[in-house]
Formats: sequence, structure tokens, C-alpha cells
Amino acid sequence: MAQARPLRIAYLCDQSPEDRQSYSGGNARLLAALRDHVGEVSVLGTGWHAAQPVRQAIEGLPDPVAIRARWRAHLALGRVIARGVANDLRQGQYDVLFCAYSFQSLHRLRLPYPMITAYTSDATPTVYKRSEVGAAFGSFLKVSRLVDPLIQRTERQVFQATDLLFWPSEWLKSEADALYGLDPAKSLVVPWGANIADPGTAAAPPKLAPGAPLQLLVLGRDWFAKGGPVAFETMQRLRALGHDARLTVIGCTPPAFHRNAHVTVHPHLDKSRPDERATLDACLKSAHFMVMASFESYGFAFCEASAHGLPSLCLNVGGVPVRDGVNGHAIAAEGETVAAFTTLITGYLQDPATYGALRATTRQEYETRLNWRAWGSMVHERLLAARTGVR
Repeated sequence: MAQARPLRIAYLCDQSPEDRQSYSGGNARLLAALRDHVGEVSVLGTGWHAAQPVRQAIEGLPDPVAIRARWRAHLALGRVIARGVANDLRQGQYDVLFCAYSFQSLHRLRLPYPMITAYTSDATPTVYKRSEVGAAFGSFLKVSRLVDPLIQRTERQVFQATDLLFWPSEWLKSEADALYGLDPAKSLVVPWGANIADPGTAAAPPKLAPGAPLQLLVLGRDWFAKGGPVAFETMQRLRALGHDARLTVIGCTPPAFHRNAHVTVHPHLDKSRPDERATLDACLKSAHFMVMASFESYGFAFCEASAHGLPSLCLNVGGVPVRDGVNGHAIAAEGETVAAFTTLITGYLQDPATYGALRATTRQEYETRLNWRAWGSMVHERLLAARTGVR
């Protein structure tokens, strides 16, 4: 029997997936996963076509304003931009239009011929704003609340009209299904993978025992947003209890009052440079816990930690890919976080065998769920089934 031809996919986003910094690297990873595991992918342009002068003007604004103004202006100019996207689609013959992150890119779009539409993101504007994550960061433009009902109606229209929705977390699926009245058959949970290549299993995981050095890790570009102060205070409390706790920080520089002789800082490590990637890998392999009391919708860092068998201690907010007792612990945001993290760590110090089992299930979580091969396999299966229905 002849093998079915590969799916032809048009990739649509408001930012270029060729930029590895776009959407914290997720845009590039999604594109690579589609190419590696799903089909032949062509990237559509990110320009606004006839409305491009407006986008260029917005890009000249300060970043905090531009980020919020860009997608709202995209919605307002949706009809003009969508005509340009439709013209781009006419240049090829695609089976799938796959949109990442920017639901506004699908607004007002009329497909020039039958194809499957698919979408993925770790949050939607309305779900984010209503969540603990959104509440933690607040709204920069208070006047934007006046158009919130319009935005929600537009989201509902776009998502209800999209054939397949691939949410990376159960949290987002649950919120989106209820908020937009989605069909559960097309609204699916497919976890994203790590923003690194598979490091393989460590030959000798770091030993955890009373009296031995205890390595904690923070990974991210914003010390405060990533819960750095909680990690520092957790280290300090463990040291006060007599443990040789140390903290490694990668991606940012803590303020002076959150640094001491027990804190090692790598302000920036470029994964594309072999020597800096080796340093990153070494830090992840030698750490005992990643301590990240952050508010975020997903968090690639948790997947990266799981790839190294490194358990994460985090807050149970948004769609963090940490399952309690499987690849770490996600605790309630309310309460004394430092005390809770300290108690968890000291409990494992007293029971190294249980810690060893936690490291094993942490790596297993990566191997079975938090990797792009698993994501691509599920997406491919669903898109093939949907293509059969389109014919």
C-alpha cells in the first residue's frame, strides 16, 4: 500500500519562529517539532500587508506599550491583515494552517480553499487576565479593560471556528472550554516539550545526604518574576538549620542583597555556544532541586529540569508542567512558601531513597510527556484524522 504523502503545513504567527527568542523560544521549538514529527512546513510572513505602516509605528514605541498595543491593533485591523494572509495561502496548496500564540492572526481570516486549522498557545488573553498569573503582573493599560468584552467575544469566535486546539496544560483546556464554550473533542491537552535537546540520563545523579552540599537552582531572565527571593530565603533557612545549602542562578543577576558567598551567578548562558551549553548542562545535572516560585502560564524551565531528572519546587498556578510527587511539587500560592519548600527539602534529606525515586519519575515524566516527540506524535495523529474528514 502506498504511503500517504506528508502533511503540507502553513505556519502562522505574529512573530517569526526563526527568532529563537520569540515567545521564550517556544515559537522556534513548535516550528522544529512540526518539521521533525508532523509534516512539511512553510512559514508565512509576519507582516501586516497593507497595514504594515501601523505595525512599524507600534514597533517604535517602548516595549511595555508595544507588546500590548501590537496584538490589539492587529485585531482592529484584522480584515485588512487577513486578506494578505489569504493571499499568501493561495501561493501554496496546504493541508493545515497551524497558528501559534497569536489568535489574532486567525481573526477575520477566510480560507481560500478547504484546509484544517489548528492553534496552540500556553494562554489566551482573557484566561491570562483572569488567572493568578495575570493578577500577579497586573494590566499596564487600565483603559484596555473597556475592550475586554470585545476581546473575549473575538476569542470565542476564533476558537470555536478552529478545527483543533492543542493546549499544553489541563489548566488552560479547562479554563478555555468553560469560557469559550468549546467542543471537548477538538480542545485537547498536548504538553509542550523542553527548550533544549534531550541530554540523556545522568550516569550518576547528585547524592543527597545530610552534611553533603545541597544545590538549589533558579533558571530565568527575571530574578523577581522567577521567584528568586524565595529561592534565596529557602537557601538561607536551610543553612540556618545546619545544611550546606548553595544556590546557582542562571539567566539573570540577583540584587546585592540576594547574593552572598553561597550564591553562584551565570548572568547569561547561550545554548548555541558549546561551552556555555556545557555549563548549563553541568548546573542542571549537579542541582538537587530547581526552586522556582514563579507565576507563569507554563514554563519551559520545568520541562528542562525534568529532562535532567531534576525535581522542581514551584507554585501551583497556571499550567506549570509539574505534577505533585512525580517531577517535583507544586504548592498553593497562598501560605508560607519558604517554609513549605524547606520542609519538602529536609524531608528528602532524611529519606534519600525517596528522593532517588523522585528523580527517576522526574526523568520518566520528560521521556513520556514533556518532550517534542510525544507532542508531535499526538499532533500528527490528530491532524491526519482531521485531514481524512476534510477530503
